[in-house]
Amino acid sequence: MKRIRTTPRPGWRETVVSQGLVYPMTPSRNGLGEQEYWFERACYVLSSDEVDHLETVTERVHTMCVEAARYLCSGELGDLGLPPGALEAARVSFDAAPPSLYGRFDLRFDGRDDAPAKVLEYNADTPTGLVEASVAQWYWLQDVAPELDQWNSLHERLVEAWRGIRQRTGLGVLHLAHLGAEKSGEEEMTVGYLRDCADQAGWSTCQLQVEQLGWNPDVQRFIGLDDDVIDVLFKLYPWEDVLWEDFGAHALSTLEQGATVWLEPLWKVVLSNKALLVALWRCFPGHENLLPASMGEPNGMTEWVKKPLHGREGDNIEVSSRDLSLVQPGEYGEEGFVYQQYVRMPDFEGNKAVVGSWIVDGKAAGCGIRESDSPVTDYYARFVPHHIDGPAPSPQQRAAWLAE
Repeated sequence: MKRIRTTPRPGWRETVVSQGLVYPMTPSRNGLGEQEYWFERACYVLSSDEVDHLETVTERVHTMCVEAARYLCSGELGDLGLPPGALEAARVSFDAAPPSLYGRFDLRFDGRDDAPAKVLEYNADTPTGLVEASVAQWYWLQDVAPELDQWNSLHERLVEAWRGIRQRTGLGVLHLAHLGAEKSGEEEMTVGYLRDCADQAGWSTCQLQVEQLGWNPDVQRFIGLDDDVIDVLFKLYPWEDVLWEDFGAHALSTLEQGATVWLEPLWKVVLSNKALLVALWRCFPGHENLLPASMGEPNGMTEWVKKPLHGREGDNIEVSSRDLSLVQPGEYGEEGFVYQQYVRMPDFEGNKAVVGSWIVDGKAAGCGIRESDSPVTDYYARFVPHHIDGPAPSPQQRAAWLAE
Protein backbone atom coordinates (compact mmCIF):
# COMPACT_ATOMS: atom_id res chain seq x y z
CA MET A 1 0.00 0.00 0.00
CA LYS A 2 1.40 3.36 -0.95
CA ARG A 3 0.34 6.99 -1.26
CA ILE A 4 1.20 8.95 -4.38
CA ARG A 5 0.67 12.58 -5.27
CA THR A 6 -1.73 13.32 -8.12
CA THR A 7 -3.02 16.32 -10.05
CA PRO A 8 -6.63 17.30 -9.30
CA ARG A 9 -9.05 17.38 -12.22
CA PRO A 10 -10.08 20.83 -13.42
CA GLY A 11 -13.41 21.67 -11.80
CA TRP A 12 -13.15 18.71 -9.42
CA ARG A 13 -15.30 20.40 -6.79
CA GLU A 14 -18.25 20.97 -9.12
CA THR A 15 -17.79 17.46 -10.48
CA VAL A 16 -18.09 15.65 -7.16
CA VAL A 17 -20.99 17.85 -6.06
CA SER A 18 -22.85 16.87 -9.24
CA GLN A 19 -22.26 13.23 -8.30
CA GLY A 20 -23.93 13.66 -4.92
CA LEU A 21 -20.91 14.57 -2.78
CA VAL A 22 -22.38 17.92 -1.77
CA TYR A 23 -19.95 18.19 1.16
CA PRO A 24 -16.54 18.34 -0.61
CA MET A 25 -15.19 20.83 1.93
CA THR A 26 -15.11 20.83 5.72
CA PRO A 27 -14.30 23.58 8.23
CA SER A 28 -10.58 23.78 8.91
CA ARG A 29 -9.26 22.60 12.26
CA ASN A 30 -8.25 26.13 13.29
CA GLY A 31 -11.71 27.46 12.44
CA LEU A 32 -10.35 29.78 9.75
CA GLY A 33 -11.97 28.95 6.45
CA GLU A 34 -12.39 25.54 4.84
CA GLN A 35 -10.26 22.59 3.83
CA GLU A 36 -10.78 19.79 1.36
CA TYR A 37 -12.70 16.76 2.59
CA TRP A 38 -12.65 15.16 -0.85
CA PHE A 39 -8.90 15.16 -1.51
CA GLU A 40 -7.67 14.17 -4.96
CA ARG A 41 -4.24 15.75 -4.75
CA ALA A 42 -3.15 12.26 -3.71
CA CYS A 43 -4.38 8.70 -4.03
CA TYR A 44 -3.63 5.37 -2.41
CA VAL A 45 -2.49 2.36 -4.41
CA LEU A 46 -3.25 -1.18 -3.26
CA SER A 47 -1.89 -4.42 -4.66
CA SER A 48 -4.20 -7.26 -5.68
CA ASP A 49 -2.83 -9.36 -2.83
CA GLU A 50 -3.60 -6.59 -0.35
CA VAL A 51 -7.17 -6.35 -1.62
CA ASP A 52 -7.56 -10.13 -1.36
CA HIS A 53 -6.36 -9.91 2.24
CA LEU A 54 -8.74 -7.08 3.10
CA GLU A 55 -11.68 -8.90 1.51
CA THR A 56 -10.91 -12.05 3.49
CA VAL A 57 -10.50 -10.14 6.76
CA THR A 58 -13.70 -8.14 6.23
CA GLU A 59 -15.88 -11.19 5.67
CA ARG A 60 -14.16 -13.21 8.41
CA VAL A 61 -14.49 -10.50 11.03
CA HIS A 62 -18.09 -9.77 10.08
CA THR A 63 -18.90 -13.42 10.82
CA MET A 64 -17.07 -13.09 14.13
CA CYS A 65 -19.06 -9.94 14.93
CA VAL A 66 -22.33 -11.80 14.45
CA GLU A 67 -21.17 -14.33 17.05
CA ALA A 68 -20.06 -11.50 19.34
CA ALA A 69 -23.49 -9.89 18.95
CA ARG A 70 -25.08 -12.95 20.51
CA TYR A 71 -22.72 -12.53 23.48
CA LEU A 72 -23.53 -8.82 23.82
CA CYS A 73 -27.29 -9.43 23.68
CA SER A 74 -26.91 -11.77 26.66
CA GLY A 75 -26.06 -8.79 28.89
CA GLU A 76 -22.71 -10.30 29.85
CA LEU A 77 -21.05 -6.87 29.45
CA GLY A 78 -23.83 -4.86 31.07
CA ASP A 79 -26.50 -2.67 29.50
CA LEU A 80 -24.08 -0.97 27.04
CA GLY A 81 -25.55 2.43 27.89
CA LEU A 82 -28.96 1.39 26.53
CA PRO A 83 -32.35 1.75 28.28
CA PRO A 84 -33.99 -1.09 30.22
CA GLY A 85 -35.33 -3.82 27.96
CA ALA A 86 -33.19 -2.82 25.00
CA LEU A 87 -30.84 -5.80 25.11
CA GLU A 88 -33.73 -8.24 25.44
CA ALA A 89 -35.35 -6.61 22.41
CA ALA A 90 -32.04 -6.85 20.56
CA ARG A 91 -31.86 -10.54 21.42
CA VAL A 92 -35.38 -11.10 20.07
CA SER A 93 -34.38 -9.26 16.90
CA PHE A 94 -31.18 -11.30 16.60
CA ASP A 95 -33.00 -14.62 17.02
CA ALA A 96 -35.54 -13.64 14.36
CA ALA A 97 -32.67 -13.18 11.86
CA PRO A 98 -34.27 -10.26 9.97
CA PRO A 99 -32.66 -8.93 6.78
CA SER A 100 -29.81 -6.44 7.05
CA LEU A 101 -28.03 -4.34 4.47
CA TYR A 102 -24.55 -3.04 5.10
CA GLY A 103 -21.78 -1.93 7.45
CA ARG A 104 -18.28 -0.44 7.50
CA PHE A 105 -15.21 -1.61 9.38
CA ASP A 106 -12.42 0.81 10.24
CA LEU A 107 -9.19 -1.14 9.85
CA ARG A 108 -5.58 -0.46 10.71
CA PHE A 109 -3.68 -1.63 7.62
CA ASP A 110 -0.69 -0.51 5.58
CA GLY A 111 0.45 -3.69 3.84
CA ARG A 112 3.89 -3.53 5.42
CA ASP A 113 5.80 -6.52 6.79
CA ASP A 114 2.87 -8.84 6.02
CA ALA A 115 1.11 -7.46 9.10
CA PRO A 116 -2.58 -8.45 9.15
CA ALA A 117 -5.33 -5.84 9.21
CA LYS A 118 -6.61 -4.98 12.69
CA VAL A 119 -10.18 -3.97 13.55
CA LEU A 120 -10.41 -0.53 15.13
CA GLU A 121 -14.21 -0.45 15.18
CA TYR A 122 -17.35 -1.38 13.26
CA ASN A 123 -20.36 0.75 12.34
CA ALA A 124 -23.04 -1.67 11.23
CA ASP A 125 -26.03 0.57 12.00
CA THR A 126 -25.57 4.00 10.42
CA PRO A 127 -22.34 4.03 8.39
CA THR A 128 -21.69 7.02 6.15
CA GLY A 129 -18.89 7.69 3.68
CA LEU A 130 -20.87 5.75 1.11
CA VAL A 131 -21.34 8.36 -1.61
CA GLU A 132 -17.62 9.07 -1.76
CA ALA A 133 -16.62 5.39 -1.62
CA SER A 134 -19.15 4.01 -4.08
CA VAL A 135 -19.73 6.88 -6.49
CA ALA A 136 -17.23 9.75 -6.38
CA GLN A 137 -14.02 7.70 -6.29
CA TRP A 138 -15.33 5.39 -9.03
CA TYR A 139 -15.94 8.31 -11.40
CA TRP A 140 -12.60 9.82 -10.37
CA LEU A 141 -10.87 6.66 -11.57
CA GLN A 142 -12.82 6.67 -14.84
CA ASP A 143 -11.64 10.23 -15.44
CA VAL A 144 -7.98 9.84 -14.50
CA ALA A 145 -7.04 6.19 -15.15
CA PRO A 146 -9.91 4.10 -16.58
CA GLU A 147 -7.46 1.35 -17.52
CA LEU A 148 -6.81 0.61 -13.83
CA ASP A 149 -8.85 -1.37 -11.31
CA GLN A 150 -10.44 -0.29 -8.04
CA TRP A 151 -11.71 -2.30 -5.09
CA ASN A 152 -15.29 -1.15 -5.44
CA SER A 153 -18.33 -3.32 -6.04
CA LEU A 154 -20.49 -1.31 -3.66
CA HIS A 155 -23.12 -0.26 -6.15
CA GLU A 156 -23.69 -3.71 -7.61
CA ARG A 157 -23.71 -5.32 -4.16
CA LEU A 158 -26.20 -2.78 -2.80
CA VAL A 159 -28.61 -3.19 -5.71
CA GLU A 160 -28.44 -6.97 -5.36
CA ALA A 161 -28.92 -6.75 -1.58
CA TRP A 162 -32.01 -4.56 -1.97
CA ARG A 163 -33.35 -7.01 -4.53
CA GLY A 164 -32.82 -9.87 -2.10
CA ILE A 165 -34.61 -8.02 0.72
CA ARG A 166 -37.56 -7.32 -1.57
CA GLN A 167 -37.81 -10.98 -2.53
CA ARG A 168 -37.40 -12.17 1.04
CA THR A 169 -40.03 -9.87 2.54
CA GLY A 170 -42.47 -10.03 -0.34
CA LEU A 171 -43.01 -6.28 0.12
CA GLY A 172 -42.69 -3.60 -2.52
CA VAL A 173 -42.78 -0.16 -0.85
CA LEU A 174 -39.73 1.13 1.00
CA HIS A 175 -39.51 4.28 3.12
CA LEU A 176 -36.06 5.75 3.81
CA ALA A 177 -35.48 8.39 6.49
CA HIS A 178 -32.61 10.75 7.25
CA LEU A 179 -32.22 13.31 10.02
CA GLY A 180 -33.43 16.68 8.79
CA ALA A 181 -31.43 18.50 11.46
CA GLU A 182 -28.16 17.39 9.83
CA LYS A 183 -27.25 20.32 7.58
CA SER A 184 -24.12 19.24 5.68
CA GLY A 185 -26.20 17.15 3.30
CA GLU A 186 -24.18 14.01 4.01
CA GLU A 187 -27.00 12.02 5.58
CA GLU A 188 -29.62 13.15 3.07
CA MET A 189 -27.37 12.24 0.13
CA THR A 190 -26.37 8.91 1.70
CA VAL A 191 -30.02 7.96 2.04
CA GLY A 192 -30.74 9.35 -1.41
CA TYR A 193 -28.06 7.13 -2.89
CA LEU A 194 -29.38 4.07 -1.07
CA ARG A 195 -32.83 4.98 -2.39
CA ASP A 196 -31.44 5.04 -5.93
CA CYS A 197 -29.98 1.55 -5.41
CA ALA A 198 -33.34 0.34 -4.09
CA ASP A 199 -35.15 1.86 -7.07
CA GLN A 200 -32.86 -0.09 -9.37
CA ALA A 201 -33.74 -3.24 -7.41
CA GLY A 202 -37.45 -2.79 -8.10
CA TRP A 203 -38.70 -1.07 -4.94
CA SER A 204 -41.20 1.77 -4.92
CA THR A 205 -39.50 4.26 -2.63
CA CYS A 206 -40.28 7.32 -0.54
CA GLN A 207 -37.65 9.45 1.21
CA LEU A 208 -38.49 11.61 4.20
CA GLN A 209 -36.96 13.08 7.32
CA VAL A 210 -36.93 11.19 10.60
CA GLU A 211 -38.75 14.18 12.09
CA GLN A 212 -41.59 13.59 9.60
CA LEU A 213 -42.28 10.01 10.69
CA GLY A 214 -45.70 9.73 12.27
CA TRP A 215 -47.46 7.26 14.55
CA ASN A 216 -51.07 6.17 14.13
CA PRO A 217 -52.30 4.99 17.55
CA ASP A 218 -55.46 3.49 16.07
CA VAL A 219 -53.57 0.91 14.02
CA GLN A 220 -50.36 0.99 16.11
CA ARG A 221 -48.20 1.62 13.05
CA PHE A 222 -45.69 4.17 11.79
CA ILE A 223 -46.96 6.35 8.97
CA GLY A 224 -45.35 8.44 6.25
CA LEU A 225 -45.99 11.86 4.74
CA ASP A 226 -49.38 10.91 3.29
CA ASP A 227 -50.45 8.93 6.36
CA ASP A 228 -49.49 5.77 4.49
CA VAL A 229 -48.57 2.82 6.71
CA ILE A 230 -44.84 2.02 6.68
CA ASP A 231 -44.02 -1.65 6.16
CA VAL A 232 -40.27 -1.35 5.53
CA LEU A 233 -38.19 1.50 6.95
CA PHE A 234 -34.52 2.26 6.41
CA LYS A 235 -33.44 4.91 8.91
CA LEU A 236 -30.05 6.60 9.02
CA TYR A 237 -30.56 7.35 12.69
CA PRO A 238 -28.76 5.43 15.45
CA TRP A 239 -30.70 2.85 17.41
CA GLU A 240 -28.99 3.97 20.64
CA ASP A 241 -30.70 7.35 20.19
CA VAL A 242 -34.02 5.92 19.00
CA LEU A 243 -34.36 3.70 22.05
CA TRP A 244 -34.25 6.62 24.50
CA GLU A 245 -37.05 8.49 22.68
CA ASP A 246 -40.83 8.03 22.47
CA PHE A 247 -40.10 6.88 18.93
CA GLY A 248 -38.24 3.95 20.49
CA ALA A 249 -41.20 2.69 22.52
CA HIS A 250 -43.29 2.57 19.37
CA ALA A 251 -40.43 0.90 17.50
CA LEU A 252 -40.22 -1.84 20.12
CA SER A 253 -43.97 -2.43 19.93
CA THR A 254 -43.81 -2.89 16.15
CA LEU A 255 -40.84 -5.20 16.65
CA GLU A 256 -42.90 -7.46 18.90
CA GLN A 257 -45.74 -7.48 16.37
CA GLY A 258 -43.41 -7.96 13.42
CA ALA A 259 -45.32 -5.10 11.82
CA THR A 260 -42.33 -3.11 10.54
CA VAL A 261 -39.21 -4.39 8.83
CA TRP A 262 -36.36 -2.24 10.17
CA LEU A 263 -33.15 -1.59 8.29
CA GLU A 264 -30.85 -1.84 9.93
CA PRO A 265 -32.45 -4.36 12.32
CA LEU A 266 -32.48 -3.60 16.03
CA TRP A 267 -29.88 -6.22 16.96
CA LYS A 268 -27.27 -4.21 15.08
CA VAL A 269 -27.34 -1.66 17.91
CA VAL A 270 -24.77 -3.86 19.65
CA LEU A 271 -22.46 -3.94 16.62
CA SER A 272 -22.11 -0.16 16.58
CA ASN A 273 -21.36 -0.10 20.30
CA LYS A 274 -17.67 0.00 21.21
CA ALA A 275 -18.35 -2.85 23.66
CA LEU A 276 -18.23 -4.99 20.53
CA LEU A 277 -14.43 -4.68 20.67
CA VAL A 278 -14.44 -6.29 24.12
CA ALA A 279 -16.89 -8.99 23.09
CA LEU A 280 -14.74 -9.86 20.07
CA TRP A 281 -11.63 -10.18 22.22
CA ARG A 282 -13.46 -12.36 24.74
CA CYS A 283 -14.99 -14.59 22.07
CA PHE A 284 -11.83 -14.79 19.94
CA PRO A 285 -8.90 -14.07 22.30
CA GLY A 286 -5.58 -13.51 20.56
CA HIS A 287 -7.07 -13.41 17.06
CA GLU A 288 -4.65 -11.84 14.58
CA ASN A 289 -7.21 -9.32 13.29
CA LEU A 290 -8.18 -8.04 16.73
CA LEU A 291 -6.66 -5.76 19.35
CA PRO A 292 -6.99 -6.47 23.09
CA ALA A 293 -9.92 -4.59 24.62
CA SER A 294 -11.57 -4.37 28.04
CA MET A 295 -14.57 -2.70 29.67
CA GLY A 296 -14.19 0.32 31.90
CA GLU A 297 -10.47 0.03 32.74
CA PRO A 298 -7.16 -0.69 30.94
CA ASN A 299 -6.87 -4.17 32.51
CA GLY A 300 -3.08 -4.22 32.38
CA MET A 301 -2.61 -2.37 29.09
CA THR A 302 0.18 0.20 29.38
CA GLU A 303 -0.70 1.89 26.07
CA TRP A 304 -4.36 2.28 25.25
CA VAL A 305 -7.13 4.17 23.49
CA LYS A 306 -10.19 4.97 25.60
CA LYS A 307 -13.40 5.07 23.55
CA PRO A 308 -16.95 6.02 24.62
CA LEU A 309 -19.47 3.26 23.95
CA HIS A 310 -21.60 5.43 21.66
CA GLY A 311 -18.88 7.75 20.36
CA ARG A 312 -18.64 8.94 16.76
CA GLU A 313 -16.10 10.77 14.61
CA GLY A 314 -13.38 10.52 17.24
CA ASP A 315 -15.33 12.43 19.90
CA ASN A 316 -14.15 11.95 23.52
CA ILE A 317 -11.39 9.54 22.56
CA GLU A 318 -8.40 9.53 24.89
CA VAL A 319 -5.00 8.15 23.85
CA SER A 320 -2.24 7.20 26.28
CA SER A 321 1.05 5.83 24.97
CA ARG A 322 4.80 6.33 25.37
CA ASP A 323 4.92 8.92 22.61
CA LEU A 324 1.40 10.35 22.63
CA SER A 325 -1.09 11.78 25.11
CA LEU A 326 -4.31 13.08 23.62
CA VAL A 327 -7.86 13.87 24.76
CA GLN A 328 -10.53 14.66 22.16
CA PRO A 329 -13.47 16.93 23.03
CA GLY A 330 -17.08 15.87 22.64
CA GLU A 331 -20.35 15.06 24.35
CA TYR A 332 -20.10 11.29 24.80
CA GLY A 333 -18.95 9.21 27.74
CA GLU A 334 -21.78 9.09 30.27
CA GLU A 335 -22.75 5.73 28.77
CA GLY A 336 -19.35 4.24 29.64
CA PHE A 337 -16.02 3.51 27.96
CA VAL A 338 -13.93 0.68 26.59
CA TYR A 339 -10.15 0.51 26.45
CA GLN A 340 -8.45 -0.84 23.33
CA GLN A 341 -4.77 -1.59 22.89
CA TYR A 342 -3.02 1.39 21.31
CA VAL A 343 -1.47 0.80 17.92
CA ARG A 344 0.29 3.41 15.81
CA MET A 345 -1.65 4.33 12.72
CA PRO A 346 -0.01 3.92 9.30
CA ASP A 347 1.87 7.11 8.48
CA PHE A 348 2.37 8.20 4.88
CA GLU A 349 4.52 11.35 5.03
CA GLY A 350 2.55 12.67 8.00
CA ASN A 351 -0.82 11.43 6.78
CA LYS A 352 -2.39 8.87 9.13
CA ALA A 353 -4.63 6.56 7.12
CA VAL A 354 -7.59 4.36 8.07
CA VAL A 355 -9.09 1.83 5.67
CA GLY A 356 -12.88 1.85 5.77
CA SER A 357 -13.83 -1.61 4.53
CA TRP A 358 -17.43 -2.06 3.42
CA ILE A 359 -19.56 -5.17 3.73
CA VAL A 360 -22.92 -5.60 2.00
CA ASP A 361 -25.18 -8.56 2.76
CA GLY A 362 -22.22 -10.42 4.24
CA LYS A 363 -19.92 -9.81 1.25
CA ALA A 364 -16.86 -7.55 1.15
CA ALA A 365 -17.69 -4.73 -1.25
CA GLY A 366 -14.86 -2.20 -1.39
CA CYS A 367 -13.11 0.45 0.64
CA GLY A 368 -12.80 4.14 1.30
CA ILE A 369 -9.59 5.52 2.77
CA ARG A 370 -9.61 8.50 5.11
CA GLU A 371 -6.49 10.23 6.34
CA SER A 372 -5.80 12.79 9.00
CA ASP A 373 -2.97 14.95 10.30
CA SER A 374 -4.03 13.77 13.76
CA PRO A 375 -3.59 10.27 15.20
CA VAL A 376 -7.40 10.20 15.63
CA THR A 377 -9.63 10.09 12.56
CA ASP A 378 -12.17 12.83 13.26
CA TYR A 379 -14.32 15.49 11.58
CA TYR A 380 -11.25 17.01 9.92
CA ALA A 381 -10.17 13.84 8.11
CA ARG A 382 -9.84 13.75 4.32
CA PHE A 383 -11.29 11.15 1.97
CA VAL A 384 -8.61 10.09 -0.51
CA PRO A 385 -9.50 7.90 -3.52
CA HIS A 386 -7.63 4.70 -4.35
CA HIS A 387 -6.93 2.27 -7.15
CA ILE A 388 -5.38 -1.16 -7.54
CA ASP A 389 -2.02 -1.50 -9.27
CA GLY A 390 -3.48 -3.71 -11.98
CA PRO A 391 -5.66 -3.50 -15.09
CA ALA A 392 -9.40 -3.05 -14.91
CA PRO A 393 -11.32 -6.28 -15.52
CA SER A 394 -13.50 -6.71 -18.57
CA PRO A 395 -17.27 -6.43 -18.04
CA GLN A 396 -17.46 -10.22 -18.37
CA GLN A 397 -14.73 -10.75 -15.77
CA ARG A 398 -16.38 -8.30 -13.38
CA ALA A 399 -19.78 -9.98 -13.76
CA ALA A 400 -18.26 -13.41 -13.12
CA TRP A 401 -16.40 -12.14 -10.07
CA LEU A 402 -19.54 -10.55 -8.60
CA ALA A 403 -21.43 -13.80 -9.13
CA GLU A 404 -18.90 -15.86 -7.14
